[in-house]
Amino acid sequence: MLTSKTLITTLLVSLCTSYLTAQTKSVDLDEIDGNWHLRTMDGKEVRKARAILDFDAKHMRLSGFDGCNPISGELKKSADTRIFSKLSTTPSECRQSIHRYVRKRLHKTVKEGFTVTKAKQNGVEGILIKSASHELFLKWMSS
Repeated sequence: MLTSKTLITTLLVSLCTSYLTAQTKSVDLDEIDGNWHLRTMDGKEVRKARAILDFDAKHMRLSGFDGCNPISGELKKSADTRIFSKLSTTPSECRQSIHRYVRKRLHKTVKEGFTVTKAKQNGVEGILIKSASHELFLKWMSS
């Protein structure tokens, strides 16, 4: 009896691992060209901040809006497939706490480097950007 429980547990772990591995395949920059709307950040709904990232793989540029100000920067890739950039922005005061929350974490995520995977949240297809500190889910807008 113990061996059949062990076998079932092993099979379940294997299936879960296979499923999670399939769900976390990295995405190349040219696959995400265009505008992406930030929907959740670290599990928190942040659509009201209206943050947008626009990836331009051909010119290795990132631009958009961080919830408070326009942003832009040059994209760089590391050997371990992380993407990072030093964002330029014209600082001005954020109006609401949600904008400050998004701005601070978005800049930190991009600066420390992130990976991009395809993802689905609440039935919405998009991408997941993960850094050491934060996890952002974005929905496709346009190219």
